[in-house]
Amino acid sequence: MNVFNNLSTLIFLPLLGAILLLFVPNNIRLIRQIGLISALLAFIHSLFFWVRFDNSTAHFQFVEQMNWLPSSNIQLYIGIDGISLFFILLTTFLIPICMLAGWSSIQNYRREFMIAFLVLEALMIAVFCMLDLLLFYVFFESVLIPMFLIIGVWGSRERKIRAAYQFFLYTLFGSVFMLLGILFLFFQTGTTDIQILYTTEFSERRQILLWLAFFASFAVKVPMVPVHIWLPEAHVEAPTAGSVILAGILLKLGTYGFLRFSIPMFPDATLYFTPLIFTLSVIAIVYTSCTTLRQVDLKKIIAYSSVAHMNFVTIGLFSLNPQGIEGSLMLMLSHGFVSSALFLCVGVLYDRHHTRLVRYYGGLANTMPVFCAIFLFFTLANMSLPGTSSFVGEFLILVGAFQSNTFVATLAATGMVLGAAYSLWLYNRVAFGNLKPHFLATYSDCNRREFFMFLPFVIVVIWMGIYPQIFLDTMHDSVMHCIEHSRI
Repeated sequence: MNVFNNLSTLIFLPLLGAILLLFVPNNIRLIRQIGLISALLAFIHSLFFWVRFDNSTAHFQFVEQMNWLPSSNIQLYIGIDGISLFFILLTTFLIPICMLAGWSSIQNYRREFMIAFLVLEALMIAVFCMLDLLLFYVFFESVLIPMFLIIGVWGSRERKIRAAYQFFLYTLFGSVFMLLGILFLFFQTGTTDIQILYTTEFSERRQILLWLAFFASFAVKVPMVPVHIWLPEAHVEAPTAGSVILAGILLKLGTYGFLRFSIPMFPDATLYFTPLIFTLSVIAIVYTSCTTLRQVDLKKIIAYSSVAHMNFVTIGLFSLNPQGIEGSLMLMLSHGFVSSALFLCVGVLYDRHHTRLVRYYGGLANTMPVFCAIFLFFTLANMSLPGTSSFVGEFLILVGAFQSNTFVATLAATGMVLGAAYSLWLYNRVAFGNLKPHFLATYSDCNRREFFMFLPFVIVVIWMGIYPQIFLDTMHDSVMHCIEHSRI
């Protein structure tokens, strides 16, 4: 078989880079180059799967199987469809950007920094490829380990250890219930193959209990109110690269889990709990948007806005129609690009001024015009300006939500108004107002590395906003297949 068609090759490529880094001399330039080249090779390899992907079928493609526990009928079973393809591409796209973000700001344990991100990349690709429920759980939880180290070791403030433990314990505690649910499914059906579980019917009572077990894990990852407290803390304490990967990929694991498992496997329970999801999501959108307005830390502002956007996604997923689900996937991808770029903008400011408090900034348009133009573009994208990727996602979600529940869609739309309020107010305070010459005048605009770090984000956000059809065509059959499996 052609090596470029192997998903296992894509998973092991970053791991090979991490292993190679263990044995190279302690040369900073060489370590950076090997880490970046390994990540770029993984990204280029992932593009082959998009080029070779067949949009006309909803079945899993590039499937590979290998016995892991033959006596228990558990296999290492991987494959991708139109839903998981773009999350793999997003992962391989963001990891090289994370390495560039820490190119000069990371001064300690640089070898270990590169290794942590390469291992994290391999684990996240495995999560989105995995078609066995038990092994999905294994990789789903393994992602916590490198992320815990990234926050705890390379965080920027004194509370980083506390934030790392908070992140780890919150997400691990919720996932214990999912493990119990997986064990119950295994003893009931004798398999953890999700394609078999899709066709297995459970009683309504069992569906409700299993749905709640999976919900406990996925809701923390989204995160939904009231289990969202760990996210702002983790973002504030994490290094810039950690915030990028946390917002870009890790927040998508919960919503991906809802779409891959909860909705198609437990359709009756999904219908039963849809009002609960709608209620929690609307509360989160309004509450976190209002909370964002009163934050004074740049990272907390973007972190709270991420909670609002991800709860917008859950409304689209549980509208249970093609427009809502496809809109949710588009918004997840868009948020992965836009929110990551905003955290990179904060990182650019922090590298120069070593503070994230808004009150220390003002008049940046006079000293950093290129940066302010880039920051303005992503601020407008964050508030879903037409022509950007976020608008496509939010519009389709509202279309789907109106078909499902007009009242919920109306309340959710207020989040767009509040999003415009906190986004524009933040930009106004940073870019305009009184220049503080004693603090800002001596620092330069974006350098070449930073400019070319932002350029891919600008291109993709505009591409998704102007021509989303290429993305929607790829995911459409898989979304319809998911809805058919759910028998809704």
